[in-house]
Parts: sequence; structure tokens; C-alpha cells
Amino acid sequence: MVDDKLINTLKQLQTIEITEKLTYLKIAKYIKDDANKDTLLKIAEEEQKHYDIWKKYSGADVSASKLRVFVYSCMAKFFGFTFAIKLMEKWLNNKNLYEGKTQELLLKEVPEAVAIFKDEQEHEKDLINLLDEERLQYVGSMVLGLNDALVEFTGSLAGYTFAMQSNKLISMAGLITGISASLSMASSEFLSSRSEEDKSSMKAAAYTGIAYLITVILLIAPYLMLPEKMYTLALGIMLVVVVLIIAAFNYYISVAKDLSFKKQFREMAGISLSVAAVSFVIGLLVRKFLGVDI
Repeated sequence: MVDDKLINTLKQLQTIEITEKLTYLKIAKYIKDDANKDTLLKIAEEEQKHYDIWKKYSGADVSASKLRVFVYSCMAKFFGFTFAIKLMEKWLNNKNLYEGKTQELLLKEVPEAVAIFKDEQEHEKDLINLLDEERLQYVGSMVLGLNDALVEFTGSLAGYTFAMQSNKLISMAGLITGISASLSMASSEFLSSRSEEDKSSMKAAAYTGIAYLITVILLIAPYLMLPEKMYTLALGIMLVVVVLIIAAFNYYISVAKDLSFKKQFREMAGISLSVAAVSFVIGLLVRKFLGVDI
């Protein structure tokens, strides 16, 4: 006789399995690559098998979380299916349902649980690692564009801030510098990839340039939006935006590529903010010693 506590646990597991299955099926509908689509359909089949086993002992059907299916499928469209799937696995399976006394009880009452645990920990992870998504192949290019924009452009804006002390002038100088730099970065990436006989050199250049340009626009936005003389506040907001961009990007990479978020974040944030601080001081010194008064 299965007790009520175990039945509730089984129902939670069923909800996870059916939610994952429907998410995989929904994502698979708009994936053009046959290999990736087949991988997702295979994982969905595994989730259905697990659901059926849990149901055999709980004696009940449960519904998927429609909200989670919607959220993860939307994430897949905007941020890529690899990121969405790995994030889903982390969120849904981070319920401690496979640990401690709960695991002991499941293993005792559900003989098939051993095989399911093995699937969850190994088989599905291996299947997910087989996914081959184009945008993740160009992570290096995106990191190059983003990192250069954050380091170089953050430093430039910090230096401009107290050298010019005018949001209009800072925005103008920043836009000219930023657009030119994004084109330069894209060109450099193209030539670098081309020299290595990489057939996708144009795409690599596009990812690098776009990542740089988007970062430039986000960093200049405070200077464009605030009154001309509120350059100190604009600088402060810009630095906050820098930290948020670094956090968001590194979280994305840490999930999609199974890397350490803290290590990546500390490294990129430390470099960008240090360069900004040095450039800030240089801007003050240039203004003082050159006697420039704008």
C-alpha cells in the first residue's frame, strides 16, 4: 500500500515529467534541423515512459504546468533551445525529490525508480549534450564582441564623462567611437576567421559586431536620456548597466555551456570596472593638465 506522502511525491514527479515532455515537443515543432528535432523527440519519449511508471504507482493522471511550458518554449525562441532546456532541467529537477529519505522511499516502493534515476542523471544529460545549436557555435565571437565593448567602451565613456562634462558631447563622441569600433571588431573577426579558412567567417563577424553594437547602445542610453549636466548620474547608471550585462550574459553562458557563473562574472566585471576606474582618472587628468574647458 503506497502511503499518501509517497503518492504526493509521485504526482510531483509526474508533473515534472509531463511538463518536460510537452516542452520538448513544443520546441521541436519549430526546429528546422532534423538531428536536433529527433533528439528532442527522443527525450520526450523518455519523459513519457517515466511518467507512465510513476502513474502506475500513484494511480492518478496529473496535468503539466502550462505556464512553465509556455515560459520555456518562449525562452527557446528568444535565447536558444539549448539554454531553455538546460535551464528547465535545473529548475524542475531542483526539488530534492531524488535525495535523502524521499529517494529511499521511492527505491523501496518503486523498483523501476533505479532505472529512472539513472536516466535522469546520465541518459537525458547525454542526449541534451548532443544538441547542436548554431548560436552556441559562435559564443566565442559573442564573448569577443561583448568583452571588448565592455572593457574598451566602458573605459572610453568613463574618460569622456569628466573630460567633456556634457551628456550631449559624451553621447556624440560615444556613438562615433562605438559604431566605428563595432565595424572594426567585426572586420577583425572576419579577417581572423578567414585566415583560418573558416567557412562561417561572415557569421562570426556578424555575431561579434552585433554583440559590440548592442552593448554600445545600452551603455550610451543613460547619456542620451538624461539632461546635459547630469553626467555623473549617467556614469553611475552606465556602470550599473555594465554589471547587469555581464551578469546576464555570463548566466546565459554558464547555463548553456555548463560553466562556472561566479568565476566568469568576477573576471569580466573586475576587468571592465578596473579599466573604467583608470579611464575615469585619465579623463580628470587630461582635463586638468591640458586646461580644456568645454
